Amino acid sequence: MSQSVNDLRVTRSQRFIREALIDLIEERGFDALSVGEITARAMVSRATFYRHYRDKYDLVEQIYAEAMQALFGAIAVQETVHSPQIWVTFFDHVAEYDRLYGALLGEKGSPWFVRKMRTSLINLIKEFGRAAPQWQSDSAHPISLYPAEDDLIPDVIATMFVEAITWWLEHGKPFPPQEMARRGVALVGAIFKETSTW
Repeated sequence: MSQSVNDLRVTRSQRFIREALIDLIEERGFDALSVGEITARAMVSRATFYRHYRDKYDLVEQIYAEAMQALFGAIAVQETVHSPQIWVTFFDHVAEYDRLYGALLGEKGSPWFVRKMRTSLINLIKEFGRAAPQWQSDSAHPISLYPAEDDLIPDVIATMFVEAITWWLEHGKPFPPQEMARRGVALVGAIFKETSTW
C-alpha cells in the first residue's frame, strides 16, 4: 500500500473518530462516554483508536492542541499583540470549531475541558501582558496592565472569555466574531482601567 493511501486512511479514520466524539458528547455528555462507544459510532476498530490516542481525554487534548496551534499561528502574524484583530481571530477560530467548543463547554461537556481552556487563555493573556506593557484603550492614554505577579486579573479575563464563548455558542452565534471581539476588548479595557488604579 502506498504511503499516500495509508495517510488518507489515517486522516479519514481520525475524522470519523472526532465526528463521533462530538456527536456522542452532544447526545450523552463527555463524562458518560467510553472509547468503545466512540469506535462503534466511528465504525473503526479499537486498535485503530489506540494507534492514535491513549483514551478519550487524549483525543480531546490532541484536537484542542491542533485548534490552539492554529489560533496561535494566526495570532503570531498580527502586527501587535494588543490589537483587537487578535480577538477577532480568536472568535473566528471558535466559530470554525463551534461544534467542538459547543459540545465540550455546554451542559453535557466536561469541567476538565473548561479548566483546560481557562488555563490556555490565562497563559495567552499572560503572554500579552509580557509582550504589551500597556493596553491600548479607546482614550488617548494607554492603560498599564496588571503586575506580572498578579494572577487574579488573567484568571478573571480568561473566565470571562470562556463564559462569553459558551454564551455565544449556546445562543447560536447571534453576533459575528468582529462584534464579539469588540465587546470583549471593551470589557478587558474596562478591567485594565480599573485595575490600573489598584
